[in-house]
Amino acid sequence: MARTIDEILAEARDRLARVQPDKAHAEMSDGAVLVDIRPAAQRAEEGEIPDALIVERNVLEWRFDPASDARLPQATDHDLRVIVFCSEGYTSSLAAASLHDLGLTRATDIVGGFKAWRAAGLPTSGGAAR
Repeated sequence: MARTIDEILAEARDRLARVQPDKAHAEMSDGAVLVDIRPAAQRAEEGEIPDALIVERNVLEWRFDPASDARLPQATDHDLRVIVFCSEGYTSSLAAASLHDLGLTRATDIVGGFKAWRAAGLPTSGGAAR
């Protein structure tokens, strides 16, 4: 049974408690891991969020699966609070839902992605588009 990407995205978002940029910023202080999944070219163009962990989308699941030999040091258990972001908050919703599939049920994403973070006046660095 074929589904559209809009249906898949809606289903993914139904599983998430998505956060606004200011809440994501506050949660970083409480130990949440903020994860930038944008490709290098997009980060260079748009800028970056200081202290965000860069994990490109194509390896995200391997880096956060506590059972993976390729996991990051932070990925020690399934209770980790991971907040994923992309440019506008679409790919990150799919990525966060994928982390849910791995058992990281506290994973979510930022509504509006990096662009919403920047528009909220939260800290950023670099980027040719500034």
